[in-house]
Amino acid sequence: MKLIKVGAAVLNQTPLAWEHNKTNILDALGRARAEGTTLVCLPEMAITGYGCQDAFHSPSVQAMALDVLFDEILPATTGLVVSIGLPLLYRNSLFNAAALVVDGEVAGFVCKRYLAGDGVHYEPRWFKPWELGARGHVDIRGRRYPVGDLYFEVGGVKIGFEICEDAWVATRPGSSMAGRGVDIILNPSASHFAFDKIDVRKRFVIEGSRAFGVTYVYANLLGNDSGRIVYDGGALIATTGRMVVEGRRFGYDLVDLTSAVVDVEQSRMIQTWTNSFRPRFDEPADECAIVPFTWPARPLELPTSAGTEPWERSPHKKEEEFTRAVSLSLFDYLRRSWSRGFVISLSGGADSTACACLVAQMCELAVGDLGLDGVKERLRYIPQLAGAESARDLVSGLLLCVYQATRNSSDVTRNAARDVADALGAEFMSLDVDALVAGYTQMVEQAIGRELTWATDDLALQNIQARVRAPGVWMLANLRGALLVSTSNRSEAAVGYATMDGDTAGGISPIAGIDKAFLRRWLRWVEAEGPAGLGPIPAVRAVNVQQPTAELRPLERAQTDEADLMPYPLLDAIEGAAIRDKQDPLETFLLMRVHFPDIPPRQLALWVERFFTLWCRNQWKRERYAPSFHVDDKNLDPKTWCRFPILSGGFTRELAVLRAYVADHFPGA
Repeated sequence: MKLIKVGAAVLNQTPLAWEHNKTNILDALGRARAEGTTLVCLPEMAITGYGCQDAFHSPSVQAMALDVLFDEILPATTGLVVSIGLPLLYRNSLFNAAALVVDGEVAGFVCKRYLAGDGVHYEPRWFKPWELGARGHVDIRGRRYPVGDLYFEVGGVKIGFEICEDAWVATRPGSSMAGRGVDIILNPSASHFAFDKIDVRKRFVIEGSRAFGVTYVYANLLGNDSGRIVYDGGALIATTGRMVVEGRRFGYDLVDLTSAVVDVEQSRMIQTWTNSFRPRFDEPADECAIVPFTWPARPLELPTSAGTEPWERSPHKKEEEFTRAVSLSLFDYLRRSWSRGFVISLSGGADSTACACLVAQMCELAVGDLGLDGVKERLRYIPQLAGAESARDLVSGLLLCVYQATRNSSDVTRNAARDVADALGAEFMSLDVDALVAGYTQMVEQAIGRELTWATDDLALQNIQARVRAPGVWMLANLRGALLVSTSNRSEAAVGYATMDGDTAGGISPIAGIDKAFLRRWLRWVEAEGPAGLGPIPAVRAVNVQQPTAELRPLERAQTDEADLMPYPLLDAIEGAAIRDKQDPLETFLLMRVHFPDIPPRQLALWVERFFTLWCRNQWKRERYAPSFHVDDKNLDPKTWCRFPILSGGFTRELAVLRAYVADHFPGA
């Protein structure tokens, strides 16, 4: 029996924040030492932060990462074995590397073989993939260190690496390491959050540990790294096909260490009796870096039981994940931008209400994790929070909700906005901007020499109301040093159903990555049940009973969003087929016929055509939206996921094919 206590550290790092990142690393190592954890896996790019983007190419960034490693971190690793991620320059190429540090000395560097180059990731822009079987040496400060496709024998224990994407591919490096008799595989990762993605991670960790006959240690980043991408943490440790322990996700602490005692001899024995295990005999001399180390003797400890938090097993897991991902992202965005709160133009509708609720839930979740004093310390630069005595006081100090009325606004939405703000504990203001609308309208009428009417100038008269609302809330945000929150959702972004410089105005757009149908479902859940540990917000009912409406036309016209566009469930389904799955208009129409058989085919065809037309026409709007949080791998953000030309042919030929098909097959419909 050879017992080793291994740990996976989850860190909330910031790109290029050298002192902050180093402090988190040292904190993790201090916790490991205090609890007797000897082997520690830190996340990918732990020193620099993962989201440095083109700054990775700066020689000073590469040099600073090495300085921090050698001068400031190595002295804290005495008696420990630690994986530390950083960019490494070798032969005029930059690699995504992990240094294995043993007892205060660098044993060598392993470089990532498979780079993440799809979805939100653009690693091939900055790094080169390391070649299978390639090895060399890198000279740093007068010493030579092995680098490349390596594994390590540390005090008789063999340690290998799969760096993030390496574990997501069919030809995983772990398969070849297993043949070398590796005992432990470390996976330093920067795996972004998306709905249900944790289940995929668990599968490859468990399966890797089973198929390779090893202990598998997975560490991830946490929080809003650089503005758009969200990391959920969730350290995992599995051994020989059994999950030993799972770390927390979406925590507000900057460091979280998940540890377990594993038996290296047991995993070796399982390799011995597994018939499919085949050792490799062609081991090159430089493939294994041998490092002397004395593993501390430890008494037998009971195995840690795997387990998740109760909300992870909820039938409303997606709603729970959404709440926690966006709330944590808002908290990190707030403090990293040194903003002093949030301003929301609260219309009494679903989108702005969701944003306001998320800010309030952010305060409650942060207090639940850090305690009130911990939150106030983290946000100590915000003076109005000094006297806060509860999470509700934090909401009052951080969130201003502003209802802006015109003659087309109703008492229903005004009262709903006020009720929601009161329920959350937010500050509430009501502004009447109708005189501003009238002033702009009269000014333009005089300039063009005619009256503007709803019969001839509908769109312009709608948009001026939305645009007039922006300067006032921008001014309030400026006066407070606060973030103005844009309230656009993904469904409306897809078809441009938003007024540029109006309801799209803001510094952050927290719900732009989620569809309207889900948001409405989420709000109903918030009204009735709410996140575990927080409970419901019954006042949201005043919003949920309404049909979504922009309230930009006269009230007697009974404007609704779905009448302007199409039913939201259909819009979201068309978007999934057309944009995510790249189906052309006719293919999309045929799919929608299956999923929405009750819609008359000619009407359905008109809605499909409307979607494709508006999608092409409004790419320029999506390019201008405020940064949004990536929570769903169906994102439309052109800067992180979905690139489309601003100017295009507009699917003219494809739409003609659709119209001809409908005319032939449904002539009298």
